[in-house]
Amino acid sequence: MARVETPWNSLPSMLFDLARRRPERPMLRFWRDGDWRTVSWADFARRTAAVAAGLRAAGVSPGDRVLLVSESRPEWNIADAALMAVGAVTVPTYSTNLPGDHAHVLRDAGARAAVVSTPALAAKVLAGAAEAGGLDMLICMDGAPAVPAGTRILEWSALEAAPGDLPMLMAEAEQIPAGRLACLIYTSGTGGSPKGVMLPHRAMLANRAGLATALERLSLDGTPYLSFLPLSHSYEHTVGCFLLPSLGMEVVYSRGAERLAAEMAEVRPTILTAVPRLFEVLRARMLAQIEKEGGLKRRLFERALALGLRRLDGPPLGLVERAQDAVLDRVVRRKVRERFGGRLVGMVCGGARLDPDLSGFFLALGLPVLQGYGQSEAGPVISVNLPWNNDRRTVGAPLPGVETRIAPDGEILVRGDLVMDGYWNDAEATSRALVESAPGEAPWLHTGDVGRLEDGRLAVTDRKRDFIKTLGGDMVSPAKIEGLLMAEPEIAQAVAAGEGQPAIVAIIVPAEGMEAGLADAVKRVNARLSAFERVRRWLPAPPFSVENGLLTPTMKVKRRLVIERYGPEIASLGR
Repeated sequence: MARVETPWNSLPSMLFDLARRRPERPMLRFWRDGDWRTVSWADFARRTAAVAAGLRAAGVSPGDRVLLVSESRPEWNIADAALMAVGAVTVPTYSTNLPGDHAHVLRDAGARAAVVSTPALAAKVLAGAAEAGGLDMLICMDGAPAVPAGTRILEWSALEAAPGDLPMLMAEAEQIPAGRLACLIYTSGTGGSPKGVMLPHRAMLANRAGLATALERLSLDGTPYLSFLPLSHSYEHTVGCFLLPSLGMEVVYSRGAERLAAEMAEVRPTILTAVPRLFEVLRARMLAQIEKEGGLKRRLFERALALGLRRLDGPPLGLVERAQDAVLDRVVRRKVRERFGGRLVGMVCGGARLDPDLSGFFLALGLPVLQGYGQSEAGPVISVNLPWNNDRRTVGAPLPGVETRIAPDGEILVRGDLVMDGYWNDAEATSRALVESAPGEAPWLHTGDVGRLEDGRLAVTDRKRDFIKTLGGDMVSPAKIEGLLMAEPEIAQAVAAGEGQPAIVAIIVPAEGMEAGLADAVKRVNARLSAFERVRRWLPAPPFSVENGLLTPTMKVKRRLVIERYGPEIASLGR
């Protein structure tokens, strides 16, 4: 089995070793009290040692599962590293979780302690704990609400005041075995109840080693990375907490989607990571702005977009068109790049399928959108496109050290050190996901995704279990239909359905102010589909959101729940 060597056995040992080498370098930048502040590598290591000592004194022991619920901030990283350093298991959960979500994770993980940031988040965790059977200890960063009898409160400031012994902790971290469980990352629950993915240190270190090899041509050392996704997201946890900092990048925590545009111009990042929904929003805003300006600006923008797409897809530009394209690069695309900070080398998209038309829009305007692929069960990064070898219709080549295979039914199989140990407390799901091809061999991860390998690149086409079989026996890909629908400016979200029905139907959320244009948008999409794929009838719906339970915290639509919630309407549409 292919491997990429890493000089560390555990994530804390890597962080402490890097802190020893670059003590005064900025590691984390965050906004607090009206200004940007930084945490150096030395500060991070010192504070982590203190918190680790405080956790031990409070009774946190090796193997204990501890919930971590916070917005992105330095204390998140410190708590995560400290828990791992003392042998405990971090259980990151989203700050947008509802009490019922927390109850499920607490009950499933058997966690009896939690680290939270704000009193409001603490209240939601405590409400979930009441449903799950209680909580022994609550560690609060910014103050705590009233707690029930039997729950001990510990203030973060008390942890940081503990007498930490950094040299001793560094020596202990070097002895942590690579196979020890580091964290439980719960899946987003798009296909049912979230499952706890058991990631050992080796899985995330394998991701780090593979990506570091792939990115070695980029000059990232000393440049800023704008961190937008929540740290509880498996991708951001690996890449934002460990990988990019280890390459010398300063992690800058965004203050949220509403400030992202201003932060890109201010921070001028070289790397930004996001999910497809963000790119959909950015495109809609850019098109609305250019429509508002109209006139010459609109015509130049449209010409720059058209010629940029020609460069991507052909046919080749003629002599006059190449000259026009060069002028438009200075007049139009340079201004677009400046709005995004002017020095991006990668806007990396993962978490769900990115429609090639959407990524093509940004690439044609000179923005380096790179699609990758992964899942929590694989550390989570499996493959990624690179700036000098980018193909927007694939998710790039598998990382060094990652084996891939396509099963006879089209399912993508993955093997390597990045693969999880299994699902917590779910032997049945583990046996379905991890399958040995021969006794004693490392198991293949059955991803549940359907795809193909093309000249060493991976193309992901569908979710294996999501195919729709219509009454006529046709097998239809909902991902394809939903992608085309959401590429239309009038449509914000969409779910295609029709299992066992005569034809495909859809639940469609209109973009703001675009309700009147839905019929035309569906008509345009149907013109690009085969007869059996076309959306025969559709229903407008209010937005899918985290609050109504139809959207994951990472902006993925929970298809199964949408279909369940709109079951009677879907049945009526299909008649």
